Amino acid sequence: MSSLDQKVIDSVREILDPLLQEEDFELVDIEYRREGQGWILRIYIDKDGGVTVEDCARISRELGVLLDVNDIIPGKYNLEVSSPGLTRALKKVRDFEKFKGKLVKIKTKTDIQERRIFIGRLLDFVGNVASVEIDERIFFIPYDEIERANLELDF
Repeated sequence: MSSLDQKVIDSVREILDPLLQEEDFELVDIEYRREGQGWILRIYIDKDGGVTVEDCARISRELGVLLDVNDIIPGKYNLEVSSPGLTRALKKVRDFEKFKGKLVKIKTKTDIQERRIFIGRLLDFVGNVASVEIDERIFFIPYDEIERANLELDF
């Protein structure tokens, strides 16, 4: 990601945070990237009880106005506001704390006990270490070693 892209994300976060706090939403993630023919600004939001289509539409309208007024993004782009979905990414420490007991998939930067992909139950998150149970074995995965993590569908 270029420093200009990061500057756009930081500027969007600055104007978006107060709007979301006012409405009791959590900012899950912001993506700003070139896809296909143009730029996409993708905002993922959540709240207790889940996010509705109407919530996404309202935040999109309000954020769109704020982005236009503040002229943060150079050129044309598409704005998308959505919920993080059932297989949402776990990016922040509090995500791991919030989703204890859920089925997760974690990919690590380096091997831990001769593996890099862990799909199992997130038992706990203490001292920046996730404990994941897979087939009655517990793996301890340091937060700093996590490359990517997300919830898995749990039937």
